[in-house]
Amino acid sequence: MSQKNQRETARQNRKGRIRKRIFGTEQRPRLSVFRSAKHIYAQLVIDSTGSTILAASTLSPDLRAEIGDLDKSDAAKKVGQWIGKKALEKNIQRVVFDRNGFLYHGRIKALADGARESGLVF
Repeated sequence: MSQKNQRETARQNRKGRIRKRIFGTEQRPRLSVFRSAKHIYAQLVIDSTGSTILAASTLSPDLRAEIGDLDKSDAAKKVGQWIGKKALEKNIQRVVFDRNGFLYHGRIKALADGARESGLVF
């Protein structure tokens, strides 16, 4: 098994342990975060219906111009701020944060801080 596969397997194991306890409801949807090498993605999910209420990423057309040539952490913070602002417009103040097996550090932390700054409560 290559080192990349070992890391991904370890992340999937962490993700499974986290997801056993976290569940998104209508009152408190799950803010799920995914991080790739270049981009970061966030979405609000209601697990009871399996539906995504809101999604944002560094690839979103409305965020592309705003992000421009920011570094990855600053771009993640902008994504967090944007998703927090849009969630508040839909009267969602409280969410459950799902770091998806990633360490709460760097870009994941920056996205969470941005969402908190815009008014979301975890």
